[in-house]
Amino acid sequence: MSKLAINGGTPVRETLLNGGFPGAMVYGEEEAKAVYEVCMAQSPFRYYGPNVLGKVDQFEEAFAKRMGVKHVLGVTSCTAGLVVALKAAGIGPGHKVIVPACTFLATAGAVICAGAVPVFADVDDTQNIDPKAIGGLVDQYTKAVIAVPLLGSPCQMDEVVKEAKKYNLIVIEDVAQSMGSSLNGKPMGTWGDIGVYSMQMNKILTTGEGGVVVTNNDELYERAVRYHDQGQYRKVEGRLTNNPDRVFVGQNYRMSELTGAVACVQLSKLDDIIAKMKRNKAILKNELKDVPGLTFRRIIDDEGDAASSLMMFVESKEKSDAFCQAMWAENVAFNSLYGGRPVYMIPQIFYKKTADANGFPFNQFDEEIVYTEDMCPNAISVMPRNVFTYIDPTFTEKDLEDIVTAVKKVAAEIL
Repeated sequence: MSKLAINGGTPVRETLLNGGFPGAMVYGEEEAKAVYEVCMAQSPFRYYGPNVLGKVDQFEEAFAKRMGVKHVLGVTSCTAGLVVALKAAGIGPGHKVIVPACTFLATAGAVICAGAVPVFADVDDTQNIDPKAIGGLVDQYTKAVIAVPLLGSPCQMDEVVKEAKKYNLIVIEDVAQSMGSSLNGKPMGTWGDIGVYSMQMNKILTTGEGGVVVTNNDELYERAVRYHDQGQYRKVEGRLTNNPDRVFVGQNYRMSELTGAVACVQLSKLDDIIAKMKRNKAILKNELKDVPGLTFRRIIDDEGDAASSLMMFVESKEKSDAFCQAMWAENVAFNSLYGGRPVYMIPQIFYKKTADANGFPFNQFDEEIVYTEDMCPNAISVMPRNVFTYIDPTFTEKDLEDIVTAVKKVAAEIL
């Protein structure tokens, strides 16, 4: 192998290869036309205007069909969707919610913004929540568990649901990074009571910002609709309601017609995006399977993997850091997911920093809520050793070849 670029050698590539925008990379005339139609109709708001085209309605109907679920609600973001899901389930002050140690800040943040407190479950070698860790976290205040299939890889949702039922917990799925993934043919997001997806910029489908809430439960759906629209249920009761029995105060997380228009087009491309990412990931795994010092993340259902990333593990955090730095120097982007830290180690979580007075919501219980670095030992052991790269549906054969060449080159020197 030639001298590493980080040590003054020639990089494998002249320009940076950095995936992570699968939906955006397939944008084209179709998305532009869809937005143009809404603009020309002069009706970007979903519920009224001079000529509402019903793009959000169309997206919700198509998404329901694709995921095999009864109810779909478009919202402004996945974070908003998580808050909507929590409130639909009646979760708020005085409650605790189990969250996996390995997830994006928004999962735990949404729990806090809903007025509840997150408690953290350890992960297994899939980097997803360990179902066996759920039971030990349940107390009289625990009302829900959130499962998060990370970077395209499905969770053990059959086991998560089984454990949750033992303790009468609501199951919420945060499928932000893994739209189109599945377990045993059943889509992620449809195993639990309510599921949430993201269409933020670096997600499998993107509208820039956007989210989706799904459920098969009529009551949860109505409550989700109401919470996302100031307590209203326009399709049933009209623009404003005076029904004192079902109305409650909500917020504004409504999806716009512009977002809905793009979402419709993006959804039509989902299966093709995933098929291409699967092909690219299979090629990479085959070429890298015997590289010393690297082990692949365990995927519990290869067929259900959305294949949006390739994650591997090295011997130590030091080697993870060195490997990633050297790969960037070769102009092939590799990172350590979340810097190798459990979500509870992020300062605003670890130190319980909120915008509310008196430490709310952490001040609600008789016992002090304490987070310690070592409370999820497997996460502390496994996460610092991860390295990953995004898989892009538009990668060329040369791109894939460069990834393989760079990994082998760097691994030979660093690992």
